[in-house]
Amino acid sequence: MSIRYKLIRALNIVFCLFASTLAFSQAYPNKPVRIIVPFGTGGPDSLARILGAQLGTQMNQAFVIDNKPGANGILGAEAVAKSAPDGYTLMITSSGFAASVGMYKKLPYDTEKDIAPVTNLLENPGVFVVVNPNLGIKTLQELIDLARKPNSKLSFGSPGIGNNLHLSGEFFNTKASTSILHIPYKGAGPAVASLLSGETQVMFSTPPAVMAQIKAGKLMALAYSDVKRHPQMMDVPTANEAGLPSFTHHGGWFGMFAPANTPPDILNRLHQEVKVAFANPQFRERLSALGADPVGNTPAEFRTFVSSEIKRYSEMIRLAKIQPE
Repeated sequence: MSIRYKLIRALNIVFCLFASTLAFSQAYPNKPVRIIVPFGTGGPDSLARILGAQLGTQMNQAFVIDNKPGANGILGAEAVAKSAPDGYTLMITSSGFAASVGMYKKLPYDTEKDIAPVTNLLENPGVFVVVNPNLGIKTLQELIDLARKPNSKLSFGSPGIGNNLHLSGEFFNTKASTSILHIPYKGAGPAVASLLSGETQVMFSTPPAVMAQIKAGKLMALAYSDVKRHPQMMDVPTANEAGLPSFTHHGGWFGMFAPANTPPDILNRLHQEVKVAFANPQFRERLSALGADPVGNTPAEFRTFVSSEIKRYSEMIRLAKIQPE
């Protein structure tokens, strides 16, 4: 067999593989796509339903939301890690996905090797410090004073242990010299419900989970942790303006992921479809109700970002003196 023949044969094989991959990409998706949300209602679930409906319209295929709450998102992430890397199982989760690395001694998956970043969807520049109005306080300093009293029995709810909102609460305790008790729930929805009922009195929340309740007067926002006020809640002071500048910090993000080894062309296709959605004025209007900023970076950029977030949250956990479980 001549060298020329071998070369032609090799090129034919490469071409066939490329053509097959291209055809697969163009045909994708040819059946419903499952989006796993590792939490209950609220937060990532709200985003997943809005985005899933939009992607379904754009790609002419159903995007089905599958809630798998439990263990601060670990159960859902494990299901994604063990799914076929064919683009038909995705995950939309919060930045607690990155925080879990520092919160747990061992996870049932490798965060950076078993799950592939697709794109960062939304970014929350800050978190609101929110209280039940029946608590009878109106300022952040009043909350700090109340929490410092020896007989204080204040508690704050979060979507789960190790969630970025749990860390925000512990970060507040560190900076304000308070000891507000953490109560974990299975998702942002149940955590907000506990605050509304008075079961807990405080919550450190991203805007999407509490914006509607704040505007309706059912919850009271005392401060916002970003360097500037939230554009939709201009009457709420920043942490700096409220007297606790050391509490200024980033509020987290919501991202899309897929199983590791999902074909790059599928990841890129999903990223491009998300960008198309973000460019749609009607869709952006629906997103604005969540109170977060669209991002839509590339899979490679998001991978780098997630890696940096793992380091940032691990340091935050160390400063809060939280022992990994």
